[in-house]
Amino acid sequence: MFYREHGLPHFHAEFQGQQATFTFDGEDLVGSLESRTAKRLIREWCVAHRAELDANWSRMKSGEPLERIAPLD
Repeated sequence: MFYREHGLPHFHAEFQGQQATFTFDGEDLVGSLESRTAKRLIREWCVAHRAELDANWSRMKSGEPLERIAPLD
């Protein structure tokens, strides 16, 4: 997430130099992330961390520091 974001809540992901933007439901909005495996793992991560994503979006909108969200195990 980046401060001063707008619109639909989303986050940015990168895999092997490819970048994409995803909704908190794991749907890709924009980008060139072509790996189906990477997209599946991102969706899995989103489901597991939805509440944390929502909380960080609220923090970001308020100008507060973001909390680290754990990666997949």
